[in-house]
Amino acid sequence: MNSTTAQAPGTIHDFTMKSIDGKDISLKDYKGKALLVVNVASQCGYTKQYADLEKLYETYKGKGLEVLGFPANNFGGQEPGTDEEIKEFCSTKFDVKFPMFSKISVLGDDKNELYQYLTADGQDVEWNFEKFLIGKDGKVLKHYKSGVKPMDEELLKDIESALK
Repeated sequence: MNSTTAQAPGTIHDFTMKSIDGKDISLKDYKGKALLVVNVASQCGYTKQYADLEKLYETYKGKGLEVLGFPANNFGGQEPGTDEEIKEFCSTKFDVKFPMFSKISVLGDDKNELYQYLTADGQDVEWNFEKFLIGKDGKVLKHYKSGVKPMDEELLKDIESALK
């Protein structure tokens, strides 16, 4: 392989994403932490999960968990806002303090590379508020569907295990 050939990413730490404020954030910054990556939307039946995602973040951030929110408008047009509008909505309605990123696509021909990596096992994201638990090594541990609430017993057990 020559030096100009792109290599497939080995872990989530190989990505750089834009924050909701437009800054480049290297996911290497999260090495050694467990991550819960969530595709979020402001006008979804699951939007109220923002409150529990924040509660989860506040409970576990001191133990090494980061919650990363990625707004996406792939399902039912339920995230039509700009990054600025999404940021304001999250902070005023749910007092979100966990890291939020710029709106991306999580499905289809324009699927963001991060989500191409997360769904490399063939399990596409089917709706808003699906969650990916990432181990401290940057590899996907588990994919949870939208109906799994952030404070779900199984998810909490898996997070505790990932933090060990």
